Amino acid sequence: MHEAILTASAAGATHLNLDGTLIHTDRVAMKGPNGADLWWSGKHKHHGGNIQVLSDPTGFPIWVSEVRPGREHDTTCAKAAPGLLAALAACESQEQMPTLTDLGYLNLSPAIRHPFKKPKSGELTEAQTTYNKVIRGVHGVAERANALFKETLAALHTVSLSPTRIGAITKAALVLLHLEHDRPLPGGYAR
Repeated sequence: MHEAILTASAAGATHLNLDGTLIHTDRVAMKGPNGADLWWSGKHKHHGGNIQVLSDPTGFPIWVSEVRPGREHDTTCAKAAPGLLAALAACESQEQMPTLTDLGYLNLSPAIRHPFKKPKSGELTEAQTTYNKVIRGVHGVAERANALFKETLAALHTVSLSPTRIGAITKAALVLLHLEHDRPLPGGYAR
């Protein structure tokens, strides 16, 4: 992750994008600690694994996390990714490169920029509304990174293996995408 951030910085990136995506699986139900279905995503109404994707300003993926159960929210998954939040904080303080997200990462880290949430009993100010438009417009390309994984690579349309294997498949897909688009390989991989 650190190497991916440094590569993005050396390439002149002004910011990074972080977004989670659900990789579908046809996995049968698996009970979690509280009895709820571990891999069922209520948001997506489908079984799957949550992958956190860090992308450059063009929406090209530069790092992916290990898989987390589909029932976990993006903030939980980002917290569980070893070193992610510390790396993003260092990225902002040392490289002056903030990370843009959606509201799914609300108040997760000072290094993360997300839209303002509308207060329960009020409206956003004009400045907050403008800020939200800018953040959403610039961060919108993060969906491209997710689409590159899910649409380009048939292996990620629906994973029939154990959902715990989704992380390894996604990491392999990241390397393939970098090779296909003639990009420097993510840290730890050689041509």
